[in-house]
Amino acid sequence: MKAVIAGAGVAGLGIGWRLAQAGVATTILERDEPGRGASFAAAGMIAATAEAADAPPAEAALAERARALWPGFAAELEAAAGIAIDYRRNGALMLGPRPATLPPGCAWLTEVALTARAPMLAAAGGALWAPREAQVDNRALARALAEAFRRAGGRLLTGQTVTGIEPGAAITAHGRHAADAVIVAAGPWSGALGLPVRPVKGQMISLMPPSKMEGSGALLPGPVIWGNGVYLVPRADRLLVGATMEEAGFDMSLADAVRGDLRARAEALIPGLKAWTLAEHWAGLRPASPDGLPLLGRLDSSHEKGGVFAAAGQYRNGILFAPAIADHLRDLVLGRAAVIPEFDPRRFADAAAVCRDGSSGSP
Repeated sequence: MKAVIAGAGVAGLGIGWRLAQAGVATTILERDEPGRGASFAAAGMIAATAEAADAPPAEAALAERARALWPGFAAELEAAAGIAIDYRRNGALMLGPRPATLPPGCAWLTEVALTARAPMLAAAGGALWAPREAQVDNRALARALAEAFRRAGGRLLTGQTVTGIEPGAAITAHGRHAADAVIVAAGPWSGALGLPVRPVKGQMISLMPPSKMEGSGALLPGPVIWGNGVYLVPRADRLLVGATMEEAGFDMSLADAVRGDLRARAEALIPGLKAWTLAEHWAGLRPASPDGLPLLGRLDSSHEKGGVFAAAGQYRNGILFAPAIADHLRDLVLGRAAVIPEFDPRRFADAAAVCRDGSSGSP
């Protein structure tokens, strides 16, 4: 069996790795470099509690399933690729008023308990403590998935923009790539292949502490912190601060005002950050569907193995969902699973039309 995947972000690479492990001859076609889109720009949070707080039941269940898979997925990937991805379950603090009902596995910290856990924070009143939240180095994750995919026998071709899909093939300017299964996993560029997916821009910054880390104000927090309209993600030597949400098409320009606002919001949470230096300012494009839910499943009407599939529209949760989507799409392609109704791409007329006439339009 042969498969071709449009897109080498975390989703496409994860699906490709799982298919290659299952003995499927898999080719991934990527317009740029592996992991340089939304996967590169993300904060790497595995935030099932924070991101799925108001999610529909099907999405919340997907988030929980993915979170449960992550420890084993990370260990397997590091062993397969020989690349560390820094998976850490360091928990998260969500500042704000106490919720009427605490999420499962969470606790409420009073200001005294919060100060003991995160002494660098300004007075915050209290916070929800979510100990199962985790994070991963998303840029290392993409590199590891690409390497694991290659080592499993997969073929990764860069500089290959997919301009059309049809049952049995993906089309690029360099030719037609025939396959039994075609999977669209092109992130925000999936819209150019007929899927109802649009880009939502996000800007982030990272801050580095002074060279001499003297005093509690210069210490990195242990957990991820959500509050004041931003999230703070501690890495080994810096703090990530994000992120905006902007309907700006494919515009990737950076705004000084946005950088200043993100920094000011972070400094209001941790005053000691005023002494830190700006390390990086970047933008990324999240792939969003009209109803905010992912598009995971078959695009054609076949019930056999293979066919045309979508793995798109993960919006803010591409890193979180990665292991669950990789397993689910592998099983769909191999005829071992059914489409989850809430995520069925054919719920949108646009997605159903991709395979109605056997082709999609060019970008």
